[in-house]
Amino acid sequence: MTDGAGAAAAGRPVALVLRHDSAIGLGNLGPVLEEHGYEVRVVDAPHADVTAIDALAPDLLVVLGGDEAAYEPDAYPYVGHEIELLRRRVAAGAPVFGVCLGAQMLAEAMGTRAYRGPRKEVGWLGVDLTEAGDASPVRHARGIRFVQWHGDTFDLPEGVERLASSPQYANQAFRAGDWLLAVQFHPEVTPAIHEDWLAAWGDELPGYGLTVEAMRALQAEHGPAAEAASRAILGEFLDGLAARRRPARLAG
Repeated sequence: MTDGAGAAAAGRPVALVLRHDSAIGLGNLGPVLEEHGYEVRVVDAPHADVTAIDALAPDLLVVLGGDEAAYEPDAYPYVGHEIELLRRRVAAGAPVFGVCLGAQMLAEAMGTRAYRGPRKEVGWLGVDLTEAGDASPVRHARGIRFVQWHGDTFDLPEGVERLASSPQYANQAFRAGDWLLAVQFHPEVTPAIHEDWLAAWGDELPGYGLTVEAMRALQAEHGPAAEAASRAILGEFLDGLAARRRPARLAG
C-alpha cells in the first residue's frame, strides 16, 4: 500500500482510501484490493487537503468509518469536503465503496440525510437480506455476524436498492447499479482491529449488556466467518467493476 501521493504502477487500477482514524483501517479488505490488482493509496482525511483530490481520478474510492458525524460538516470540515467529493463521483457514476461513516456520507452526497439514531447498535450482530440483497455481493452476509458499533444512521437515497436491514436500523446496505456499494456494518474487522476498538471504546460495552471478555469470545466464534464473508462481498463487487472496465480497454 502507498499513501495518497504515490504514483500508480503502469496499467494497475487505483483504489483511493479515505481513512478517518488509524484504528479504523482497511483491515482484511486491503488484501482483497491488492489481489484484484489495485494499487491502494491511503489518505488520512482529517490531516489532508481533501479539496485537492481529483474526484474522478481513482478507479475506485473507498470511504471508511470514523467517530465523526456526516451531518456535522461545521465540526469536521473535511467531512463536508468528502461529501462534495462523493457528490461528484456519484454524478459521474464512478465506483465507490462506503463503510459505516462512508455509507452515511454517501447518503448525504446522494441528497438524503444522515442523523443520530435512538440508540447505538453495538456487538457482533447479523443483518437481514432483502430480495435485492440476495442478488448482490451482500448475499455473502447471510447467516453471518459482523461487528456493529455506530449510533448514526441515514435515510435511503432515491434510486438505490436496499440490500440489508437489522431490527434496530433499517438501512444496513445499499447499492446503485454495479458501481456503488455501501454497508453500515463493519466488514473490515480483523482480530487486531477488534482489540484496538476494545481498548479505545470498551468502556461503552456495559451499556449494551456486553463486556470486553464477551466481545473477545464473540470475535473468536464469529470473526473467521465474518472475514471470509467480507472478502467475498468486496471480491464480488470488484469482479463486477473489472467486467465494467474490460470492454472499454478492448475497444481502445
